[in-house]
Amino acid sequence: MNRILKYSTLALATLILSTGCSPSAESVKKETKVVKHQSKHWGYTGEIGPAHWGELHTDFHMCSEGKQQSPIDVNATKDTQLPRLKLSYTKAAKDIINNGHTVQVDIEDGNTLTIDGYPYTLKQFHFHTPSENHIQGKSFPLEAHFVHETPKGRLAVISVMFEEGTANAALNRIVKSFPLAHNQKKKIDLSSQYVNVMLPVDTSYYKFMGSLTTPPCSEQVQWFVLKKPLTASKEQIAAIHKEIGMNNNRPIQPTNGRSIEE
Repeated sequence: MNRILKYSTLALATLILSTGCSPSAESVKKETKVVKHQSKHWGYTGEIGPAHWGELHTDFHMCSEGKQQSPIDVNATKDTQLPRLKLSYTKAAKDIINNGHTVQVDIEDGNTLTIDGYPYTLKQFHFHTPSENHIQGKSFPLEAHFVHETPKGRLAVISVMFEEGTANAALNRIVKSFPLAHNQKKKIDLSSQYVNVMLPVDTSYYKFMGSLTTPPCSEQVQWFVLKKPLTASKEQIAAIHKEIGMNNNRPIQPTNGRSIEE
C-alpha cells in the first residue's frame, strides 16, 4: 500500500492502502517523520528490497517482526454476510505525484468510508504493478489502494484490482498527466465522478486486518479487498508501470491464521 497519506504523510510515501485499531498520534507522527527521512533508503530490489526492510531502520522492525502483514493471498475463512460498504465519494482529486515508490493521487477532504458508524476520510489512492494482494491465488497486473484515515490515525484501505481489457475513463486522465517530476505535485483534473469510476459498481469485498505494505509496515490497518476487478487497457497498465519505473509490489506475506471475512 504504499505510503500514502501518512504513506506520504505516513509516508503518504505510500500505500498499500490498507485499519481497525489505530496507532497513537505520537506513533503516527514518528512514522511520518521516519518515512519522509528514509524515503530514499528503501525500495523493491537488492539490499534495500522487501526482504531487508526490517534491517534498514529500527522503526521498520514490523516489516520483519509483524504477524499481521500485508499483502496476502486472500482466501475467505469466514462467511459472515458482510454489510455493504458505506461510501460517500463527493470530492475531487487535488493533485498527483510520483513519490519515487508509486503514482499517488491526493484527494480533497470530504470523501468518506463509514466503518461501524465512524467516518474514515479518503486521503489518497495509489498504484502497484503488478498487484500486491492476490485473490485465491490469482495476481492482477494492476492494483489501486484507496487509503482512508480518522483524526486519531486509524487506517482503512480499499483495494481494487484491474485486469486487462477495456480502458478505464479515470485512468485515461491519470495517464495523460504523465510524465511526472519525482516528488513534485501536479494538479490533475479528476472530478468526484471520475474518482467513483475507480471503483466497481459491485463493491462486495473481503475483510481482514493487515498492515501498510511499505515501511514502516505498521499493523492495525483494516483491509477491504473488492472481489470484482475493473478493467484497464494494456496501454494504460503499461503507462502506469513505466511511470513508476519498476515492479512495486511487496511479496505475499503469511496469513498466520488471520480471519478473512466475506
